[in-house]
Amino acid sequence: MAELTDDDTATAVRWRIVALLAGFSLVSYALRTNISIAAALMRSDLHLSQVQLGQIFSAFLIGYAVFQVPAGALGDRFGARLVLTVAAAVWGLTTVMTGALPGIVTGAAGTLTVLMIVRFLLGAAEAATYPVATSAVGVWMPASERVFANSLVIAGMALGSAVMPPVISRVMVASGWRAAFYATSILGFLIAGIWWWYARDDPARHPAVKEHERQLIAAGRPPAAAGSRSVLHWPLLRNRNIALISASYFLDSYVLATFVFWFYLYLVDERHFSMLNSGFFSSLPWIAALILVPASGRWCDRLSARRGRRVGRRVVAMTALAVSSALLLFGARTEDPILAIAALSLSVGFLMATEGPFWSSAIDIAGAHAGTAGGIMNTAGNLGGVAQASVVPFLVERFGWIPALATGSALALVSALLWLFIRVDESVPDIAPAEIRRQ
Repeated sequence: MAELTDDDTATAVRWRIVALLAGFSLVSYALRTNISIAAALMRSDLHLSQVQLGQIFSAFLIGYAVFQVPAGALGDRFGARLVLTVAAAVWGLTTVMTGALPGIVTGAAGTLTVLMIVRFLLGAAEAATYPVATSAVGVWMPASERVFANSLVIAGMALGSAVMPPVISRVMVASGWRAAFYATSILGFLIAGIWWWYARDDPARHPAVKEHERQLIAAGRPPAAAGSRSVLHWPLLRNRNIALISASYFLDSYVLATFVFWFYLYLVDERHFSMLNSGFFSSLPWIAALILVPASGRWCDRLSARRGRRVGRRVVAMTALAVSSALLLFGARTEDPILAIAALSLSVGFLMATEGPFWSSAIDIAGAHAGTAGGIMNTAGNLGGVAQASVVPFLVERFGWIPALATGSALALVSALLWLFIRVDESVPDIAPAEIRRQ
């Protein structure tokens, strides 16, 4: 082994890669949630009903769900650098189209159809975000740092969701809802250019990575991770642990999507806040997530180091889901609007705190095929999102917001219980490294 110099020990390129992946997470959530804010004006301007808004939200989620596995497999095959660059450029283009095309077509039916098509295309492009980012984390990060790294990527989602509601609300009130889409579209083109310029698919080929960091990454990396280029590994589809974690993520994502797509309108319609105040309050759940997601990632990494990955992932995920469930039920039932916002915000924060264990478990189970495994898991998650886009407005119109949110509370608890049966130490044969199989 070559002697290492002080300069060799100084590089931390892997953390810059993680920061850029967090940037993708931020931008993807900014561009998917902008419509939930703009909907407050769009529905009157374009004569859209609550149910039609749900159909538009569902179109995004269907595209997002359908393309999860193909996007993850493409990331495994062609690398994160190319796939994420193309994806983000499409995000920017479809966001421009969301603002522009409803002014070209005429009639309520034509407007609805166009918006559903454009949002479906955005969903299909955004499907690459987390499966491909998970694959990149598996390539760039040693095992001891993966949960925290994945948590930072997810924290980007929380940051985007925290910053965008008040910003979009102000742009929308000042310049109209179309301007909100044009302004946010710039983010997609910007992150695509920066990623293509800086990222590499193999740490050994990055000019800024010095020998010490290269050895650190290689020591905790599956031997096949750098060279595996299969399009789809079929045993993943038959794996018991992939099925269980996907079922848990389906329920988890149902609850999260309820907040992503309906929280702003809940504050306006049910709690009777103004649009500007609702924009501010809509950022609070994601501020809570910004704190809780990295903290849970650190806790999970340390607990996994002491007690093993199965215990570490399970304890953190179950604790966070159980606390989130309790807070959601309390927030739904309390009559105090400020107390409700506080409880619901913390509920989202704890719900988001499960993301690190979920995505790192995909790497634990699938190794070099983490992108495909993440795609399978996130397909299930987004089917949960599709389900809530129909179920939530139905429950609200028939029974009110309390039963709608209480349903989410019950599903979060079931999601927690499924972790009792998930074994991240049982890897899919011939995928994960020997060290995972021995644990």
